[in-house]
Amino acid sequence: MNDDLQAAEDGLASASERLTDAETTASADHRKAQRDTHAHRSAIYPPGSEYALCHAESQLMSAVVSVLNESLTESIRGFYKLRKAFVTLDGILDAENKYMRGLPKQTVNGRASDGSLRSNRSARSLKGLPADSGDEPATANQQGRLLLDTVRQNEATAAAEHLGGASTRKPADEDSDDETFYDVDETHENTAKPETYAGHIEIDGVTENLAMTSLGDDRRSNSPDLEPKNVPSDHQILDHDPESDIFSNPIDVFIHSGANLCFGLLLVMISMIPPAFSKLLFVIGFHGDRDRGLRLLWQASKFNNINGAFAGLCLLGFYHAVVGFADILPEIPNPEDGPEKGFQGYPKERCEALLQDMRTRHPKSQLWRLEEARMEAMNRRLDTAISILESSSRQKSPLKQVEALNMFEKSLNAMYVHNYSLCAESFIKCVKLNNWSHALYYYIAGAAHVEMYRQCPTSDKKARKEHMEKATEYLHLAPKHAGKKKFMARQLPFDVFVTRKIQKWDARAKEWSVPFIDAVGVSPVEEMIFFWNGYKRMDEGQLDKSLESLGWSDGSETNKGLWDKEEKDERAVLAVLRAATLRGLGRWDDAVKILRDGVLVMDKGELKGGLRDDWTAPCAHYEMGVVCWMRKTEVGGGGSGDSGKKEEGWVKECEGWIEKTAKWESYELDARVGLKVATAQDTLKKYWEARKRGHE
Repeated sequence: MNDDLQAAEDGLASASERLTDAETTASADHRKAQRDTHAHRSAIYPPGSEYALCHAESQLMSAVVSVLNESLTESIRGFYKLRKAFVTLDGILDAENKYMRGLPKQTVNGRASDGSLRSNRSARSLKGLPADSGDEPATANQQGRLLLDTVRQNEATAAAEHLGGASTRKPADEDSDDETFYDVDETHENTAKPETYAGHIEIDGVTENLAMTSLGDDRRSNSPDLEPKNVPSDHQILDHDPESDIFSNPIDVFIHSGANLCFGLLLVMISMIPPAFSKLLFVIGFHGDRDRGLRLLWQASKFNNINGAFAGLCLLGFYHAVVGFADILPEIPNPEDGPEKGFQGYPKERCEALLQDMRTRHPKSQLWRLEEARMEAMNRRLDTAISILESSSRQKSPLKQVEALNMFEKSLNAMYVHNYSLCAESFIKCVKLNNWSHALYYYIAGAAHVEMYRQCPTSDKKARKEHMEKATEYLHLAPKHAGKKKFMARQLPFDVFVTRKIQKWDARAKEWSVPFIDAVGVSPVEEMIFFWNGYKRMDEGQLDKSLESLGWSDGSETNKGLWDKEEKDERAVLAVLRAATLRGLGRWDDAVKILRDGVLVMDKGELKGGLRDDWTAPCAHYEMGVVCWMRKTEVGGGGSGDSGKKEEGWVKECEGWIEKTAKWESYELDARVGLKVATAQDTLKKYWEARKRGHE
């Protein structure tokens, strides 16, 4: 993990060698445990499952190393290792389901008495669990019954896998060895290609077909018995507590927590695969299930071991990075509706409790301080977040990578609060701490000096000259470092963006006969804030500051002569950034007017080609969708009647804008925007499903 975080060539080679040794050893130990009659025998899992889990974990890490290796061939090999780990982990969880199905029916339904639960210890389904040492507390028995109540859901999940033709299902004529690699379900070969966001976000037609092969997807339109509404609210896997009798054996705890961690992480990560790779994953049979994956991660996080700690880190990272990056999210329901509905959106209280628990378990780890800072930023307390990160940086971490993560987070937060000096200084430090994307670091540092140059009074010639020289130096250093890092043999999207920007400004400086810094267009810092969705983390004062920075382009006497020369794409950049800021302030009518007048009236052909910023038109459509989603709260709907119809009207309009964005042709940074679009599509799907259930 240390080598993976560093992502250096020599480190990746070392990591690959160690992981190969781990795979070989785990595989040998697995075979030995299957033959050895004296080896541990679990009542739940097949012999050697603990080694099978270690083998799968090694394969997962090997896959990460393969992708970071920058070679397309190695990346494809990594995906095949993911596939094999996927099958192994699914087998482990299937063993849990079979064990639960083997429990007596009266116990499964949660109606067994405490005595019957204990008396069944000698049954085959509970064989191997230690005998009772005495009467158990009532809470433990209640937890046991909650665990057993999950069987109905487990049975539904298993049935759904068989009914839907799970991608890991073994053909009848194939060997049953878990190491066998299985072909993709061929029933999808003749699926017509839909007219949708081809190559950018999971294709709707593909998604629908994959939904029928999703592992663990318990939503089937042709099977009403599997609808979630028919399952009691206490069925979720989150109700399995470590104190339950089921988890008495420490090896079973290791297997259960590790399998939930790895399979949950796989399901979540696959569900939000970048658009460019979704087709590849479909070809080799992958399909994610975000809801189920999050349930598994929350379950793993309950256990006080390495698996629980890593699950907690994954959950907090998901909510603070992925959810924090999106705009159209499900509303958090009332906690009284049941824990199964608390995975969508941003469950603030649940995340706060998890962070506190992790800090109590691991008080010396600085990773939790990083997550605490991210949580403060999510709550629009950016100054507090910076203070936490600065305090943490004074305590050196034994991992250089943790220090790099802290510095990068502080750099972004400084950019959001418009502390340009701290922003530039911090990003330059990132260059020394991390070798992943130096082009991005130099670009933002140079952009910060552009802002400081513009803020300097014209009379302060010394300061203006200093910022001009540093801005010019850093911005021209950026493209020199672009292309040094690749992902699956492709240049990093921001490297491509940065290179084009510098070329555009150089061409304008030559055409207009002005210094390079005066040819820089609309605030490049605000542009970066937009792509990192920093507006979502700003308070009202910071959003006003963004409007002020954007106003320099078309409202400054210093820039008036050059603004008159600007092309339509640069004016569209200003319109999108200004609208996003106004949207953050709740000034929705103003945002819509700016988008319509500044971008949507233009022909999209005028905004693409050459060195133009072609991302403005699709982003304007996305912003319109976000405004519609936010405006539905104005009507206070959620039920029936006029207010409910008005709410549905806004959601339908939102859906229209999002679908237009999803079907857009390829454009710059489309993968980054596409992640937000994918989350929006998932949210809209869940909204209509909830509305349908409400009308039934």
